[in-house]
Amino acid sequence: MRQRRALGALFALLAIGFAGIAFAAAYGARNVGAGWAIALAAVALAVWFASMAYRGLR
Repeated sequence: MRQRRALGALFALLAIGFAGIAFAAAYGARNVGAGWAIALAAVALAVWFASMAYRGLR
């Protein structure tokens, strides 16, 4: 049980990190397509890690 919570906390930190990357990429992208692609990929990873964190911390 303790390991499951630790994994949930790790996934939560990773989700926060990817959300920050997504924000920075979107902020710096302006009209560059590659920046928006990075932002979209980072959002997808952040959502995925957040869902795993939710299951681990539930």
